[in-house]
Amino acid sequence: MARIARLSDVLINKIAAGEVVERPASVVKELVENSIDAGSSTIRVDLAGGGVDRIIVSDDGHGMGRHDAITCLERHATSKLRELDDLFHIDSMGFRGEAVPAIASVSRFSLHTAEVGADVGTRVTLEGGVDTVVEDAPPRVGTVITVEDLFFNVPARRKFLRRGDTELKHAEEAVVRLALANPDVAFFATHEGNELFSSAACPEDPRERIAAALGPAAHPHLFPVEERRLGVSVTGYAASPEFTFPNARGLYTFVNRRYVRDRGLIGTIQRAYQDFLAAGRQPVVVLHIDVDPIAVDVNVHPQKLEVRFSDARGVQEAISAALNRMLRAAPWLGAGVDPSASGAPQPLDAAHYALAVERFLTRAQEASWGAPLPTTLDAATGGAPTPVPLSGAPGAMAAIPSALPFASGAVGRAPAFGEAQPQLNEAPPPGYFAALRPMGMLGGRFHICEGPGGTLVVLDPHAALERARLTTYLRMLDDEKGPPAPSLFGTTLEFTVQVAKSLVEGREALARLGVDVEPFGGTTVALKSVPPGLEGADARSLLEALARALPPRSAPLDAVTLAEAVRVMACHAARKAGAVPLTDAQLRGLLGELDRADFHPPCSHGTVVVLEMPLLELERRAR
Repeated sequence: MARIARLSDVLINKIAAGEVVERPASVVKELVENSIDAGSSTIRVDLAGGGVDRIIVSDDGHGMGRHDAITCLERHATSKLRELDDLFHIDSMGFRGEAVPAIASVSRFSLHTAEVGADVGTRVTLEGGVDTVVEDAPPRVGTVITVEDLFFNVPARRKFLRRGDTELKHAEEAVVRLALANPDVAFFATHEGNELFSSAACPEDPRERIAAALGPAAHPHLFPVEERRLGVSVTGYAASPEFTFPNARGLYTFVNRRYVRDRGLIGTIQRAYQDFLAAGRQPVVVLHIDVDPIAVDVNVHPQKLEVRFSDARGVQEAISAALNRMLRAAPWLGAGVDPSASGAPQPLDAAHYALAVERFLTRAQEASWGAPLPTTLDAATGGAPTPVPLSGAPGAMAAIPSALPFASGAVGRAPAFGEAQPQLNEAPPPGYFAALRPMGMLGGRFHICEGPGGTLVVLDPHAALERARLTTYLRMLDDEKGPPAPSLFGTTLEFTVQVAKSLVEGREALARLGVDVEPFGGTTVALKSVPPGLEGADARSLLEALARALPPRSAPLDAVTLAEAVRVMACHAARKAGAVPLTDAQLRGLLGELDRADFHPPCSHGTVVVLEMPLLELERRAR
């Protein structure tokens, strides 16, 4: 007797729905993308019951004839691909031919469409992907798709949906992302008659669309950014450091008009702003990255939220150059003219130039890894450049302005880690920390180590612990299995009304972080469990800080929007662990963790190595 049988098309579509249709927002995203591919100039989204009860997406695109209207409900039927090579030159939003049949298989679905100039339209209705009814309908411009009772036939999936207002916020965010990616298309979204989002087409001034998404207060703070290199184009708008958010909800990156959540891209943006923003603030940036479709793989995620670049480093460098140019010019301080146009560089330009020169000098020594070349700051020069010989190039000199970012008037101070060599703080050389030899403590706080070539290295254990815990918690978010078994931690705490409200409303986000809280009556909250490493932390201080760092309820719960909350957790975990000096074994274990840590995400206390001084510099001072 045969034990292997082919699955029915209905079951196959339901399995696909598990990957493509996660919640009402997924339906909105897929249907609106199809409307965009249809050449629509206006798209309307009408919701009811948070999108669970009803979703209607209507457009004025080119519509479909009867044959296409029926065929589009078959799995892997698409107008976007014809041959294998087309898969590597994707320039449309949809291409797999999975979304529409998957949506229809878990809802009561109807489609009303007509081709341009047709005398009669077509209406197709299904329930749960079966019982298809095809009938004539009045001709219309474009297509209207109605999805009702989502997951009505898959109750196990439906019970995992969140409250109606939570699902509504996700659906609204899906519209916002698509609207930001397509300023030449008008978008209108409502929920049971109430307006959610409204923006006419604004191809001449995309700032209007950004202001509609993030609030009118953003408009005067937005400045264009642009960088064009071989194979990559970066355009968009970035807000001045005067307009920021406490979380990453103002960070949007689009690759070939497709919204993506890429940690490398977000990290590049955050690093460009790190010297301009106060701790705990996030920039507002909307970037469009355009690359040759053959140079990016959009087929690596079921919902197409992630991509893979053939030259990820080149893309990140283009983004960094575009943002640094805008920030260096500081247009929000004046008329927005590049200061270099006047002929005399401004202080900010000099600082950035000096930093670039120092990085070049450091890279020149990387072949024989050692400490940075000493820079001589001569107060008598009044800020004039001081010549420094280039290693390995006799007679070669580099002019380094004394107005370095780390100078602060202190002539001769050895630059801290992350100042003279910021690239090391972003990506230390492999095995750097494991190669350190602990020698003792200074002032009961700092660890003194000997580095390669006799380099003196001073570590801040709190910042080191925080960096290690930050990496642990971020990887926990990326783990598809969810957070590890939490540490039981039962206590009740009373907060102010605002803090208690934020904690209760943010329970979903907290659970994603491994923190379990429950309302306990009035403004009292019960803390049931915390993730490993936070068992002995000050519960009140931790929850109050998390309440301020949680993303808005409309934001997706991912590593980007939860970054600030993760930083809070890492800081409190380090504070708890650092209350007692580390033993030699613990310190060596921590150094090993640092070699495996990700130094790209910003940290509350980012200066892990407080001082790095080469033996030659010590000998020079001893003379």
